[in-house]
Amino acid sequence: MSITSRMAAFAAAAGLLTVLAVTGTASGTPLATRDCTSSVPYAAGRDGYDTFRIPATVTTRTGTLLAFAEGRHNGAGDTGNIDVVLKRSFDGGCTWGSLRVVASGDGDTRGNPAPVVDPRSGRIVLLTSYNSGAVTEAQIMRGEVTAEQGRRVFVQTSRDEGRHFSAPREITAEVKPPGWRWYATGPGHAIALRHGPHAGRLVVPANHSAAPPEGSADTGQESKYYGAHALYSDDGGLTWKLGFVDDSYDGVANANESGVAELPDGRLYFTARDQNGTSPGNRLDSYSSDGGKTLDRAYAVQPTLDDVPVVQGSVLQLSGPFAPLLFSGPSVPTARQSMAIWRSTDRGAAFTKALTLSSQRAAYSDLVQLGASRVGILYETGATGTYDTIEFRRVPVADLRG
Repeated sequence: MSITSRMAAFAAAAGLLTVLAVTGTASGTPLATRDCTSSVPYAAGRDGYDTFRIPATVTTRTGTLLAFAEGRHNGAGDTGNIDVVLKRSFDGGCTWGSLRVVASGDGDTRGNPAPVVDPRSGRIVLLTSYNSGAVTEAQIMRGEVTAEQGRRVFVQTSRDEGRHFSAPREITAEVKPPGWRWYATGPGHAIALRHGPHAGRLVVPANHSAAPPEGSADTGQESKYYGAHALYSDDGGLTWKLGFVDDSYDGVANANESGVAELPDGRLYFTARDQNGTSPGNRLDSYSSDGGKTLDRAYAVQPTLDDVPVVQGSVLQLSGPFAPLLFSGPSVPTARQSMAIWRSTDRGAAFTKALTLSSQRAAYSDLVQLGASRVGILYETGATGTYDTIEFRRVPVADLRG
């Protein structure tokens, strides 16, 4: 479908901004707002991009809401000319300012945004992944590319609420061991630890694939050696270290795209997509008691999230000692459809579906807390296609408590 056709098809969705909220100024600062339920910061065919995918969101220390995404120039595919883009909201996601390019692909692929706000400085720290736009994920997984063409890791920072970001700075050598092929940060928000001896640490969930052992029959094939890992920084994003590495590579539980939340007791809860492992179910989880350096146990199936298909999901610990842990993802096990939010009142041991947002197609998502009474979810959805829009929905916390 051409950009012109998509603009016409999704005009109604984009017009939701006008219906639900008072329009802001050209700079993005709202003239006046009223409470709203949802808005559409990104719609396919707008702002010079064919498709927007891979949402990530955080709130700055002063309350500005940031919505990151991948702006895909030439189609919905995962390779090619892809930028990391950003829109900002000053009214909790009712209206959005103009699009900003944070990391330009310039023909290559930049994506998998994983933002976090450094609690010491207030800076926004953004990690992203890169590969040559001339190669595919399958080629990378099979080890058919050079190191320069393959997956690399970069960090950027903003000191002014996301108005400007530093140029991408490569940290691949610090966090990607030799022998790894695929590499992806997040996608979705990272976290800054609030409790215990590692308070202030930035923790980024990530995933990778490893090369098969030498002499293995799998050599030269698209790798099945999937694993999750974490990277962390104790100096506000200046330097980075590799944390735990899930390296069982047994094909039973294939931990992939990951999210993380800090529980009230200081432990970290990690959730991961099971990339076609042989175990029943599509969601895996684990815990860390040392700030992400090691796992308390191997990744295992989370059976109370069996409704979730093979897809990225988001996790968020609400503030307060008895507040629930939330998870978001599609809720049809065989399709990317019907975005929902689950709650856990026992720190991730079990989840209960709390709210289904719609029955439309839906895929990737990211959760963010909006003060004490609301949660925001930035997610891919559409009536005619899964990636028609990236919508932002505001949900009262009371609706999720059951």
